[in-house]
Amino acid sequence: MSGRGPAGFLAVDSGGSGLRVVVGTVDRGELGRRESREPVRTGARGIEPGHLMEQLVPMVRDLTAEAGIAAPATAVVGAAGFATLGAGLRAELPAALGREFGVRTLALAADAVTAYVGALGPRPGAVVAAGTGLIAVGTDLTRWRRADGWGHLLGDCGSGAWIGRAGLEAALRAYDGRPGGSARLLARAEESFGPVPELPGKLYPRPDRPAVLASFAPQVAACADDDPVAADVLRTAARHMADSAAAVCPVDGEPRVALTGGLFNIGDALLAPLREELSTLLPHARQVPAAGDPLSGCVRMATDLAAGALPLPGDEALLSVVTAKGD
Repeated sequence: MSGRGPAGFLAVDSGGSGLRVVVGTVDRGELGRRESREPVRTGARGIEPGHLMEQLVPMVRDLTAEAGIAAPATAVVGAAGFATLGAGLRAELPAALGREFGVRTLALAADAVTAYVGALGPRPGAVVAAGTGLIAVGTDLTRWRRADGWGHLLGDCGSGAWIGRAGLEAALRAYDGRPGGSARLLARAEESFGPVPELPGKLYPRPDRPAVLASFAPQVAACADDDPVAADVLRTAARHMADSAAAVCPVDGEPRVALTGGLFNIGDALLAPLREELSTLLPHARQVPAAGDPLSGCVRMATDLAAGALPLPGDEALLSVVTAKGD
Protein backbone atom coordinates (compact mmCIF):
# COMPACT_ATOMS: atom_id res chain seq x y z
CA MET A 1 0.00 0.00 0.00
CA SER A 2 1.47 3.32 -1.00
CA GLY A 3 0.44 6.57 0.63
CA ARG A 4 1.04 10.30 0.43
CA GLY A 5 2.66 12.64 2.88
CA PRO A 6 4.58 11.89 6.05
CA ALA A 7 4.84 8.42 7.53
CA GLY A 8 2.19 7.79 10.14
CA PHE A 9 1.47 5.72 13.20
CA LEU A 10 -1.35 3.32 13.94
CA ALA A 11 -2.93 2.83 17.39
CA VAL A 12 -5.38 -0.02 17.97
CA ASP A 13 -7.45 -0.74 21.08
CA SER A 14 -9.09 -4.19 20.96
CA GLY A 15 -11.52 -4.66 23.84
CA GLY A 16 -14.61 -6.50 24.90
CA SER A 17 -16.90 -4.05 23.12
CA GLY A 18 -15.06 -3.90 19.80
CA LEU A 19 -12.11 -2.37 17.97
CA ARG A 20 -11.03 1.29 18.05
CA VAL A 21 -8.42 2.59 15.63
CA VAL A 22 -6.49 5.88 15.36
CA VAL A 23 -3.99 7.04 12.74
CA GLY A 24 -1.76 10.08 12.99
CA THR A 25 1.75 11.45 12.73
CA VAL A 26 4.28 12.50 15.35
CA ASP A 27 4.17 16.17 14.36
CA ARG A 28 0.41 16.47 13.76
CA GLY A 29 -0.95 14.04 16.34
CA GLU A 30 -4.23 12.17 15.81
CA LEU A 31 -5.69 12.63 12.33
CA GLY A 32 -8.61 10.23 12.29
CA ARG A 33 -10.31 7.35 14.05
CA ARG A 34 -12.70 4.50 13.33
CA GLU A 35 -14.60 2.07 15.52
CA SER A 36 -16.04 -1.41 15.07
CA ARG A 37 -18.61 -2.71 17.55
CA GLU A 38 -17.66 -6.33 16.84
CA PRO A 39 -15.19 -7.76 19.41
CA VAL A 40 -12.26 -9.70 18.00
CA ARG A 41 -12.96 -13.41 18.36
CA THR A 42 -10.98 -15.82 20.50
CA GLY A 43 -10.27 -19.40 19.49
CA ALA A 44 -8.01 -22.34 20.31
CA ARG A 45 -4.91 -20.13 20.08
CA GLY A 46 -6.48 -17.22 21.91
CA ILE A 47 -7.21 -13.86 20.23
CA GLU A 48 -7.62 -14.52 16.50
CA PRO A 49 -5.20 -12.40 14.43
CA GLY A 50 -7.11 -13.16 11.22
CA HIS A 51 -10.34 -11.71 12.58
CA LEU A 52 -8.50 -8.64 13.89
CA MET A 53 -6.90 -8.01 10.49
CA GLU A 54 -10.21 -8.60 8.71
CA GLN A 55 -11.67 -5.63 10.56
CA LEU A 56 -8.51 -3.54 10.76
CA VAL A 57 -7.41 -3.44 7.10
CA PRO A 58 -10.38 -1.55 5.61
CA MET A 59 -10.46 0.91 8.51
CA VAL A 60 -6.76 1.73 8.20
CA ARG A 61 -6.92 2.07 4.43
CA ASP A 62 -9.83 4.51 4.69
CA LEU A 63 -8.20 6.51 7.50
CA THR A 64 -4.82 6.93 5.84
CA ALA A 65 -6.44 7.94 2.55
CA GLU A 66 -8.62 10.54 4.29
CA ALA A 67 -5.72 11.89 6.36
CA GLY A 68 -3.36 12.04 3.39
CA ILE A 69 -0.58 10.14 5.13
CA ALA A 70 1.56 7.20 4.13
CA ALA A 71 0.94 3.71 5.42
CA PRO A 72 1.92 3.54 9.13
CA ALA A 73 5.49 2.45 9.73
CA THR A 74 4.83 2.19 13.47
CA ALA A 75 1.92 0.52 15.24
CA VAL A 76 0.73 -0.21 18.77
CA VAL A 77 -1.93 -2.86 19.38
CA GLY A 78 -3.43 -3.10 22.85
CA ALA A 79 -5.68 -6.10 23.40
CA ALA A 80 -7.90 -7.32 26.21
CA GLY A 81 -6.71 -10.76 27.30
CA PHE A 82 -3.33 -10.37 25.61
CA ALA A 83 -1.34 -11.58 28.64
CA THR A 84 -2.97 -15.02 28.57
CA LEU A 85 -4.57 -15.21 25.09
CA GLY A 86 -1.98 -13.41 22.95
CA ALA A 87 -0.03 -16.32 21.44
CA GLY A 88 -1.63 -15.97 18.02
CA LEU A 89 -1.11 -12.19 17.92
CA ARG A 90 2.56 -12.56 18.90
CA ALA A 91 3.11 -15.19 16.20
CA GLU A 92 1.21 -13.67 13.28
CA LEU A 93 0.47 -9.98 13.71
CA PRO A 94 3.96 -8.53 13.05
CA ALA A 95 4.17 -10.20 9.63
CA ALA A 96 0.53 -9.44 8.78
CA LEU A 97 0.89 -5.73 9.56
CA GLY A 98 4.16 -5.66 7.66
CA ARG A 99 2.55 -7.18 4.56
CA GLU A 100 -0.54 -4.97 4.57
CA PHE A 101 0.89 -1.62 5.62
CA GLY A 102 4.67 -1.87 5.74
CA VAL A 103 4.73 -1.61 9.54
CA ARG A 104 8.36 -1.86 10.66
CA THR A 105 8.01 -1.42 14.41
CA LEU A 106 5.14 -2.92 16.40
CA ALA A 107 4.35 -2.84 20.12
CA LEU A 108 1.95 -5.51 21.37
CA ALA A 109 0.48 -4.73 24.77
CA ALA A 110 -2.08 -5.95 27.26
CA ASP A 111 -4.99 -3.58 27.70
CA ALA A 112 -3.89 -3.15 31.32
CA VAL A 113 -0.69 -1.52 30.04
CA THR A 114 -2.50 0.77 27.60
CA ALA A 115 -4.97 1.68 30.36
CA TYR A 116 -2.02 2.53 32.60
CA VAL A 117 -0.36 4.74 29.98
CA GLY A 118 -3.66 6.41 29.15
CA ALA A 119 -4.26 7.18 32.82
CA LEU A 120 -0.77 8.11 34.07
CA GLY A 121 1.64 8.21 31.13
CA PRO A 122 5.22 6.96 31.56
CA ARG A 123 5.61 7.64 35.29
CA PRO A 124 5.74 5.39 38.36
CA GLY A 125 2.46 4.44 39.93
CA ALA A 126 -0.51 2.09 39.90
CA VAL A 127 -3.76 1.99 37.97
CA VAL A 128 -6.92 0.07 38.80
CA ALA A 129 -8.90 -0.68 35.63
CA ALA A 130 -12.44 -1.77 36.48
CA GLY A 131 -15.45 -2.55 34.36
CA THR A 132 -17.10 -5.93 34.05
CA GLY A 133 -13.73 -7.32 35.19
CA LEU A 134 -10.87 -5.81 37.16
CA ILE A 135 -7.09 -5.69 37.00
CA ALA A 136 -4.46 -3.55 38.71
CA VAL A 137 -1.13 -2.79 37.07
CA GLY A 138 1.83 -0.84 38.39
CA THR A 139 5.39 0.00 37.48
CA ASP A 140 8.49 1.71 38.83
CA LEU A 141 9.62 2.04 35.17
CA THR A 142 12.00 -0.91 35.54
CA ARG A 143 9.37 -3.67 35.55
CA TRP A 144 5.60 -4.22 35.47
CA ARG A 145 3.51 -5.77 38.22
CA ARG A 146 -0.10 -6.93 37.89
CA ALA A 147 -2.70 -8.14 40.36
CA ASP A 148 -6.01 -9.92 39.78
CA GLY A 149 -7.54 -9.93 36.33
CA TRP A 150 -8.29 -13.65 36.78
CA GLY A 151 -11.87 -13.56 35.50
CA HIS A 152 -15.20 -13.64 37.28
CA LEU A 153 -14.91 -17.25 38.48
CA LEU A 154 -11.44 -16.99 40.00
CA GLY A 155 -11.02 -13.30 40.79
CA ASP A 156 -11.82 -9.85 39.38
CA CYS A 157 -12.54 -8.99 43.01
CA GLY A 158 -14.40 -5.70 43.34
CA SER A 159 -15.33 -5.61 39.65
CA GLY A 160 -18.76 -4.94 38.19
CA ALA A 161 -19.41 -8.68 37.90
CA TRP A 162 -18.25 -9.17 41.51
CA ILE A 163 -20.49 -6.37 42.83
CA GLY A 164 -23.46 -7.58 40.80
CA ARG A 165 -23.04 -11.18 41.98
CA ALA A 166 -22.73 -10.07 45.63
CA GLY A 167 -25.85 -7.92 45.28
CA LEU A 168 -27.82 -10.78 43.77
CA GLU A 169 -26.64 -13.11 46.51
CA ALA A 170 -27.99 -10.66 49.09
CA ALA A 171 -31.28 -10.57 47.16
CA LEU A 172 -31.53 -14.37 47.23
CA ARG A 173 -30.72 -14.42 50.94
CA ALA A 174 -33.67 -12.12 51.52
CA TYR A 175 -35.89 -14.32 49.36
CA ASP A 176 -34.89 -17.38 51.42
CA GLY A 177 -35.12 -15.62 54.77
CA ARG A 178 -31.43 -16.17 55.52
CA PRO A 179 -29.28 -13.65 57.43
CA GLY A 180 -27.45 -11.04 55.37
CA GLY A 181 -30.27 -10.50 52.93
CA SER A 182 -31.57 -7.23 51.51
CA ALA A 183 -35.22 -6.65 50.73
CA ARG A 184 -34.25 -3.56 48.69
CA LEU A 185 -31.89 -5.59 46.50
CA LEU A 186 -34.50 -8.35 46.18
CA ALA A 187 -36.98 -5.83 44.80
CA ARG A 188 -34.35 -4.47 42.39
CA ALA A 189 -33.45 -7.99 41.26
CA GLU A 190 -37.08 -8.79 40.49
CA GLU A 191 -37.41 -5.54 38.53
CA SER A 192 -34.32 -6.38 36.51
CA PHE A 193 -34.64 -10.14 35.99
CA GLY A 194 -38.15 -11.19 36.94
CA PRO A 195 -39.07 -13.79 39.58
CA VAL A 196 -35.89 -14.80 41.39
CA PRO A 197 -36.56 -18.57 41.27
CA GLU A 198 -36.07 -18.26 37.50
CA LEU A 199 -32.76 -16.38 37.85
CA PRO A 200 -30.40 -19.42 37.72
CA GLY A 201 -31.97 -20.62 34.48
CA LYS A 202 -31.63 -17.16 32.96
CA LEU A 203 -28.06 -16.62 34.14
CA TYR A 204 -26.05 -19.84 34.09
CA PRO A 205 -26.44 -20.77 30.39
CA ARG A 206 -25.45 -17.30 29.15
CA PRO A 207 -22.03 -16.92 27.50
CA ASP A 208 -22.04 -13.25 28.58
CA ARG A 209 -22.66 -14.14 32.23
CA PRO A 210 -20.05 -11.68 33.60
CA ALA A 211 -21.70 -8.79 31.76
CA VAL A 212 -25.13 -9.81 33.01
CA LEU A 213 -23.85 -9.88 36.58
CA ALA A 214 -22.17 -6.50 36.10
CA SER A 215 -25.42 -5.01 34.85
CA PHE A 216 -26.74 -5.28 38.43
CA ALA A 217 -23.86 -3.27 39.96
CA PRO A 218 -25.56 0.13 39.39
CA GLN A 219 -28.61 -1.23 41.24
CA VAL A 220 -26.41 -2.06 44.22
CA ALA A 221 -25.00 1.47 44.16
CA ALA A 222 -28.49 2.96 43.92
CA CYS A 223 -29.45 1.22 47.18
CA ALA A 224 -26.28 2.01 49.11
CA ASP A 225 -27.40 5.28 50.73
CA ASP A 226 -30.09 3.69 52.86
CA ASP A 227 -29.35 -0.06 52.67
CA PRO A 228 -26.46 -1.23 54.89
CA VAL A 229 -26.15 -4.53 53.00
CA ALA A 230 -25.65 -2.76 49.67
CA ALA A 231 -23.26 -0.27 51.28
CA ASP A 232 -21.23 -3.15 52.73
CA VAL A 233 -20.98 -4.78 49.29
CA LEU A 234 -19.44 -1.59 47.89
CA ARG A 235 -17.17 -1.11 50.90
CA THR A 236 -15.86 -4.67 50.45
CA ALA A 237 -15.40 -4.09 46.71
CA ALA A 238 -13.39 -0.94 47.50
CA ARG A 239 -11.21 -2.92 49.91
CA HIS A 240 -10.51 -5.54 47.23
CA MET A 241 -9.56 -2.83 44.72
CA ALA A 242 -7.25 -1.11 47.18
CA ASP A 243 -5.61 -4.46 48.01
CA SER A 244 -4.84 -4.97 44.31
CA ALA A 245 -3.52 -1.42 43.93
CA ALA A 246 -1.27 -1.87 46.97
CA ALA A 247 0.08 -5.14 45.55
CA VAL A 248 1.41 -3.41 42.41
CA CYS A 249 2.22 0.14 43.53
CA PRO A 250 5.91 1.08 43.94
CA VAL A 251 6.86 1.32 47.60
CA ASP A 252 9.44 4.08 47.13
CA GLY A 253 9.16 7.68 46.01
CA GLU A 254 5.85 9.43 45.39
CA PRO A 255 3.95 7.22 42.94
CA ARG A 256 0.58 8.19 41.53
CA VAL A 257 -2.59 6.11 41.69
CA ALA A 258 -5.44 6.43 39.20
CA LEU A 259 -8.73 4.72 38.47
CA THR A 260 -10.03 3.99 34.99
CA GLY A 261 -12.96 2.10 33.54
CA GLY A 262 -16.71 2.29 33.30
CA LEU A 263 -17.41 0.82 36.74
CA PHE A 264 -16.43 4.09 38.40
CA ASN A 265 -19.34 5.83 36.69
CA ILE A 266 -21.58 4.46 39.46
CA GLY A 267 -20.24 7.32 41.55
CA ASP A 268 -19.45 8.18 45.14
CA ALA A 269 -21.14 5.13 46.62
CA LEU A 270 -18.06 3.25 45.43
CA LEU A 271 -15.51 6.04 45.02
CA ALA A 272 -15.78 7.44 48.55
CA PRO A 273 -14.90 4.17 50.34
CA LEU A 274 -12.27 3.41 47.70
CA ARG A 275 -10.49 6.73 48.29
CA GLU A 276 -10.49 5.99 52.01
CA GLU A 277 -9.06 2.50 51.51
CA LEU A 278 -6.35 3.78 49.15
CA SER A 279 -5.35 6.49 51.63
CA THR A 280 -5.00 3.87 54.36
CA LEU A 281 -3.05 1.32 52.33
CA LEU A 282 -1.01 3.72 50.18
CA PRO A 283 -0.41 6.87 52.24
CA HIS A 284 2.75 7.68 50.21
CA ALA A 285 0.88 7.64 46.88
CA ARG A 286 -0.88 10.60 45.30
CA GLN A 287 -4.39 9.89 44.04
CA VAL A 288 -4.95 11.61 40.67
CA PRO A 289 -7.69 11.50 38.03
CA ALA A 290 -6.98 9.39 34.97
CA ALA A 291 -5.77 11.56 32.09
CA GLY A 292 -7.26 9.28 29.43
CA ASP A 293 -8.52 5.84 28.47
CA PRO A 294 -6.78 2.77 26.95
CA LEU A 295 -7.09 4.15 23.41
CA SER A 296 -5.36 7.38 24.43
CA GLY A 297 -2.70 5.15 25.99
CA CYS A 298 -2.24 3.38 22.65
CA VAL A 299 -1.91 6.75 20.89
CA ARG A 300 0.64 7.98 23.45
CA MET A 301 2.69 4.79 23.05
CA ALA A 302 2.49 4.91 19.24
CA THR A 303 3.61 8.54 19.20
CA ASP A 304 6.56 7.79 21.48
CA LEU A 305 7.51 4.70 19.49
CA ALA A 306 7.33 6.58 16.18
CA ALA A 307 9.54 9.31 17.69
CA GLY A 308 12.14 6.68 18.53
CA ALA A 309 11.67 6.04 22.25
CA LEU A 310 9.16 4.11 24.34
CA PRO A 311 10.07 4.84 28.00
CA LEU A 312 8.36 1.76 29.42
CA PRO A 313 9.76 -1.58 30.62
CA GLY A 314 9.33 -4.61 28.40
CA ASP A 315 7.57 -7.71 29.67
CA GLU A 316 7.07 -11.05 27.94
CA ALA A 317 3.39 -11.21 28.83
CA LEU A 318 2.39 -7.54 29.03
CA LEU A 319 4.44 -5.50 26.54
CA SER A 320 6.77 -6.45 23.73
CA VAL A 321 8.23 -4.47 20.83
CA VAL A 322 8.97 -6.20 17.52
CA THR A 323 11.15 -4.56 14.88
CA ALA A 324 11.39 -5.82 11.31
CA LYS A 325 14.65 -7.51 10.41
CA GLY A 326 17.19 -5.10 8.98
CA ASP A 327 16.02 -2.15 11.08
